Amino acid sequence: MDAARIAVTGVGGRRSRSLPEQLGFLGLGGAGAAFVYPSVSGATGLSVFCPLRTLTGIPCPACGMTTAATQLAAGDLHGALAANPFVLVLVGLTLLMAVLMALRGLGLAPPPAPWTARQRQLGRVAVAVLAAASWLFQLHRFGWV
Repeated sequence: MDAARIAVTGVGGRRSRSLPEQLGFLGLGGAGAAFVYPSVSGATGLSVFCPLRTLTGIPCPACGMTTAATQLAAGDLHGALAANPFVLVLVGLTLLMAVLMALRGLGLAPPPAPWTARQRQLGRVAVAVLAAASWLFQLHRFGWV
């Protein structure tokens, strides 16, 4: 292992993962769960519930995401979009991060660089806008607006 890589990545040359990469791993795990969840739920009767909707009746911004993911995994694009169209945003970001992680793992892409304060702020704004849009969709879907 070369000294430059060890100096950049830390002890033993093990490089840390960026937040987008960590979210990419989370997305890949969610994709796997979307394929397995219907079988497990059908066999055990266990299901995922939304605490906000259970306690208040108000849907959260992520309401319908489990249904959307399992419908998409089953090949039902219409059902997925009806449950939560923002699942496509998550799928796109997960695929993008999976490709980037593979390229980085093969040494074909540079290691992650720290985000500037401006980039972090733009990221927070983008997440807030997407969450608000998803919540408006869910509130409309359940007849709140």
